[in-house]
Amino acid sequence: MKRRTLLTAAGLTGLTSACSSGIKQSDSTASTGTLKLGYVTPQTGALAPFGEADTFVVGAVRDWFAKNPLRVGDRDVKVEILVKDAQSDSRRAGTVAGDLILSDKVDLMLVSSTPDITNPVADQCEANGVPCISTVAPWQPWFLGRGGAIGGKSFSWTYHFFWGLEDVEAVYQDMWAAAGAGKRAGGLFPNDPDGNAWGDAKTGFPPEVAKNGYSIIDPGRFAVGTQDYSAQIARFKAGGAQILLGVVVPPDFTNFWKQAAQQGYRPRIATIAKALLFPSTIEALGDLGQNLGTEVWWSPTHPFTSSLTGQSAAALAQAFTTATGKQWTQPIGFVHALFEVAAKAVTTAGATNNRQGIVDALKSLKLDTVVGPVDWTSGPVPNVAKTPLVGGQWRKGTTYPYDLVVVSNPLKTAVPVAGKVQPL
Repeated sequence: MKRRTLLTAAGLTGLTSACSSGIKQSDSTASTGTLKLGYVTPQTGALAPFGEADTFVVGAVRDWFAKNPLRVGDRDVKVEILVKDAQSDSRRAGTVAGDLILSDKVDLMLVSSTPDITNPVADQCEANGVPCISTVAPWQPWFLGRGGAIGGKSFSWTYHFFWGLEDVEAVYQDMWAAAGAGKRAGGLFPNDPDGNAWGDAKTGFPPEVAKNGYSIIDPGRFAVGTQDYSAQIARFKAGGAQILLGVVVPPDFTNFWKQAAQQGYRPRIATIAKALLFPSTIEALGDLGQNLGTEVWWSPTHPFTSSLTGQSAAALAQAFTTATGKQWTQPIGFVHALFEVAAKAVTTAGATNNRQGIVDALKSLKLDTVVGPVDWTSGPVPNVAKTPLVGGQWRKGTTYPYDLVVVSNPLKTAVPVAGKVQPL
């Protein structure tokens, strides 16, 4: 949805005046005794696996700040974190962001997990002159999807860190070639911000992979929550698509993949974003989960350390497992990194409620985090910092039903591979 349409749907169109007039609320150079951080995340609904680790990460960060007060300017300040569940709904994401801004008076907004959630929250912050840091959405649907233009329009209050489509395109093609999967891919792209960005004929996967001789069979956009995928499966089978490519929510891929098995469609390799990031999705597939591939943004083997707690990626993942009894999951690192970046921006600004100072700090911020270096001075566009990406496949494990094994690292050789690409 376009920005004004979304704000209208949330009942908050009047907030756009803050952006157009340059109004800043509660902007000061004097720090208060408390830093109020808003955090919006999908903890329920179809995107709930993205928020599965939130309770652990936010709780651990709260404990850390309770024992290690944040030094801002010449005083120690308390850190208050206000969490809102977006319920996997864009309208609600915008609404709860408005509540955090107008009712709770947060100093800085944090938001994670897919353009469905990051974009409406960022739009509310842009409209109200509130600093916002977002992550876990490729930068193109976040930047271009909100009206940004390469070489043109950017944003004043909203900053994002994650990888881009160019990175996942490179990683996936490396995996396709290693699997000997031919040159025809079936595109499973839903009618949502991710699906529209990935399947875009001008800026998405099709033109980029065509440079290396790949073609994508695209049956068209389908509604999130679709139950019958017979039409897509028939097109992929008829077109000889030995590669399956897509970016779908977990329930939708589970339905698709079980129907594909029933209807005799089995490509040589599958590289699916979003759905295959999480152990829970793979476990639900049983034997059908073996060797399914996805991108890997963070893992215990990533050679990075938290600037906040000093924990390595491995130590942070283990802390999650020890506390919850669950297998590590990729969002752990990026949710933690949100608080690393927030702390650095506020301490650099020198005041908790100096909103202009916080965004000025973000413009030039460089920080080594548990997900890797975050550097807003290096682009690829204003307001965006990129993080590294590798590729992985799910293999049957010992401690857990499946383990995510890194098999492709052309863009970040410092992340070790633990196996080779295997066909389905």
